[in-house]
Amino acid sequence: MNMSDSLIQIYVHAVWTTKNREPFILPELKDPLCKHIQAELEKMNCQLIIINSMPNRIHCLFSICSTKSISFIIKQIKGSSSRYINLQYSPPNKLEWQIGYAAFSVSKLALNKVYEYIKFQHDIHGFKSMDNK
Repeated sequence: MNMSDSLIQIYVHAVWTTKNREPFILPELKDPLCKHIQAELEKMNCQLIIINSMPNRIHCLFSICSTKSISFIIKQIKGSSSRYINLQYSPPNKLEWQIGYAAFSVSKLALNKVYEYIKFQHDIHGFKSMDNK
């Protein structure tokens, strides 16, 4: 790598919750919501590694680009995803996100461990998916 080039490898595990931690993310909304968030990340030149949701929160592991701050990325994702779900699916109660979020830096060596943690959220927290009745 030439010193005039830039290499950015910053991985973030972000978590945000629904307003008042309401169990809003129903099974039928999970896939469209996660796909929309992935598309928003791609628009911002961020690469999604894994995303998963619980009824009241999103866990997302992604790499960030050098031109956007974490706060900008999360604000964009939260705003666009709630607009998308509320307009496209007209849920009985509007999807609203709680103010704030958690974001943790993840080393390249810890990516697999965080990936597994996000992938198995339902098992870790004792929730059964609709498929595992």
